[in-house]
Amino acid sequence: MSEHNFDLVVLGGGSAGYAAAIRAVQLGSTVALVEKDKLGGTCLHRGCVPTKAMLHAAELADNAHEAASVGVLTEFQGVDIEKVNAFREGIVASKFKGLQGLLKAKGVTVFQGEGKLVSPTSVQVGDDTLTGKNVVLATGSFSRSLPGLEISGNVITSEQALELTWLPNRVVILGGGVIGLEFASVWRSFGVEVTIVEGLKHLAPAEEESVSKQLERAYKKRGIDFKLGVRFKGVTQDDYGVHVELESGDVLDADLLLVAVGRGPVTAGIGLEEVGVTTDRGFVPVDETLQTNVPGVYAIGDIVPGLQLAHRSYQHGIFVAEQIAGLNPVQVEDINIPKITYSDPEIASVGYSEVKAKEKFGDDAISTAEYNLAGNAKSSILGTSGTVKLVRVNDGPIVGVHMIGGRVGELVSEAQLIVNWEAYPEDVAHLIHAHPTQGETIGEAARLLAGVPLHAL
Repeated sequence: MSEHNFDLVVLGGGSAGYAAAIRAVQLGSTVALVEKDKLGGTCLHRGCVPTKAMLHAAELADNAHEAASVGVLTEFQGVDIEKVNAFREGIVASKFKGLQGLLKAKGVTVFQGEGKLVSPTSVQVGDDTLTGKNVVLATGSFSRSLPGLEISGNVITSEQALELTWLPNRVVILGGGVIGLEFASVWRSFGVEVTIVEGLKHLAPAEEESVSKQLERAYKKRGIDFKLGVRFKGVTQDDYGVHVELESGDVLDADLLLVAVGRGPVTAGIGLEEVGVTTDRGFVPVDETLQTNVPGVYAIGDIVPGLQLAHRSYQHGIFVAEQIAGLNPVQVEDINIPKITYSDPEIASVGYSEVKAKEKFGDDAISTAEYNLAGNAKSSILGTSGTVKLVRVNDGPIVGVHMIGGRVGELVSEAQLIVNWEAYPEDVAHLIHAHPTQGETIGEAARLLAGVPLHAL
């Protein structure tokens, strides 16, 4: 048995954990980072990065279909899934190597293996005991299923979907949230027949309802089928694929069933009960400083109730390192963290929806403006439709920005600055947005909301 002493021990090397480790080292602490799999976690290896590489390949497939309409003589000849996978894995491998080098250069000591909390100040990793003045839990999340639904054979999660070496002809996707929508978009671009089953009344149910309805129209136009407000009942498998039964009585036949019903926290077996750390359905409740009920033990990232986003995890990691160092950092609340669904069309949002804003501030306290991308030259060049909707408190700041359209994810950085800096529409209206860009749509929506429209009626 070997004992090692550090200022900080971080359990989990994903987005939250490595951000905490790097920031703590920058602030003068010695840091041990424990990772049982690969540094970078789900985001780098099984989530954000590889799926966006697939979505890029899907966009190129769509471009090949559409090129002739703008005078570029090319044709779509199919998808070489092995080369798509090689491209994706090349991106992941490059970023993984870069992260390993970054942590080494920063002076973070990495321990490879499965760690377990054995006291409020100690983590056991194999024969090594790592002791710190503080411990940060950042063990991430896993793909959830439904009770009684076994993930096996042709019933898969997003992790198995990324590993496929063949393209299915037909797929049923259980869940119309971010993961389901993105895989539906990829597969449809590759020529796969897709049906989404969503138990709530809209796709993208966490988004502004007007955005969800536009997405549904766009998906219908793309040939993506969906069943809304219908519950999953069961699935059987045979040599022909899967047969998905819904409570409505419908049976959907397909090659695969992708289960995309969300992600759960990885907290089982890491010593929480033994040390007395409180959990709630597997998640770890924390106070405003991200500290658990056990002094000196912090929790960050996907195991903390709330949004499960890599950039929220980065924020948590930086925040907790600065909090421990006594810097009194500021944390952006979940409602004001930007969200993107990288489908075609993309969805991007930050802040309150119109409904949520009225619930918080009152029905008569809220005004909205919606600018249609049809009036934006760059959007027309790109061949995308959609809208930018702003929500404001009357005589007050913009508290929500909600967008749908091709590449609008690139606009959400300005949107989150507007919301988090509590800008008024009048402030944004007088700023200059370069022409022709899609960024102009935010400026045009702000002018409309401020009562000084230029290109909007």
